[in-house]
Amino acid sequence: MKVDELDARIVRLFTDEQRMNVLEASRILKVARATVQARLDRMVASGVIGQWAPHPEPRAFGFPVVAFCSLTINQDSGHDAVAAALAEIPEVLEVHTVSGDSDLMARVAARSNSDLQRVLDAVTATRAVVRSSSVIVLNTHFEGRTLPLLEAAARG
Repeated sequence: MKVDELDARIVRLFTDEQRMNVLEASRILKVARATVQARLDRMVASGVIGQWAPHPEPRAFGFPVVAFCSLTINQDSGHDAVAAALAEIPEVLEVHTVSGDSDLMARVAARSNSDLQRVLDAVTATRAVVRSSSVIVLNTHFEGRTLPLLEAAARG
């Protein structure tokens, strides 16, 4: 879907003020309420806006350790089956099929460095993961950064 600068301004406004309603947004943007609502509906329907949900922050509720894990899987299992098994482990936050030396890349959270071992043991206990290699995040500078990309796309 092609986005324009008004679309980007709408998304930026709702990103910055997540509890804002459409009427407030229309007043700030100086466009009709129906225009804002139609643009939002179109962006949701086309997948430009993927979710309207709170984003819980694991560090804030007791999971300050984050690690990225390169996973080599049992090829007989298949990627979808392995992803389904990993989805049963609450500490596994993301799983991506990747190119390179490993098959999957996972982002996991843990209560401590030693708790990370428990999480990694749970990952390998699925029997679908043959080998894992992990790196612990020392500092997060930013994450989930898609708004600047949307704004650049809107400018053409």
